[in-house]
Amino acid sequence: MEQPTPEGIKKIFDQFYKADINIWNAFSKCVRVRRFEKNEIIKDYFKTEKYINILISGSVAHFVLADEKDICINLYYENQIFSDYLSFLTQSSTVIKTIALEDTIIWSVSHKDLNELYLSSSTGIFIGKAISDAMFIRKQSEQINLLALSPTERYLKLVKERPEIFQRTSLKIVCSYLGITAESLSRIRKKIS
Repeated sequence: MEQPTPEGIKKIFDQFYKADINIWNAFSKCVRVRRFEKNEIIKDYFKTEKYINILISGSVAHFVLADEKDICINLYYENQIFSDYLSFLTQSSTVIKTIALEDTIIWSVSHKDLNELYLSSSTGIFIGKAISDAMFIRKQSEQINLLALSPTERYLKLVKERPEIFQRTSLKIVCSYLGITAESLSRIRKKIS
């Protein structure tokens, strides 16, 4: 599934916004394939996001810089939609960096192409809604988890929903994403077993 197809795009977006295949026909014409090697920067700190992306293979993380340390704020794996969405919408730089954690293939649509699609027909508006719904649902869920769940509950939720993360992502990054230290993760794991 390396080349973008309307069916492939529809399958990914259906979980957020079910739309007729014709909508994804128009969208697929704007999508281009981009490849990144492990540890390659996709979007750097203080740069402007130019793309909405669908992760086809590999994994990606968003980081912010705090006290001269990279803090992981998002992890993405296959069939997830990602972007520094604030930067994408405002077309201004942000403090978010995006890195490929593994060799990665993504389908990307540029800000320019997406806006032309929005203006071309009502189909573009449906696509915009699907993208914003997907981005909002993910972000809101993550915020709720961070604020409402204990570190142990966040860890258990991650184990249940995405167990492969622990085989594919360094514990340092996972701990950063969970907002805990490696020592805290070790204590949580001991307590659970």
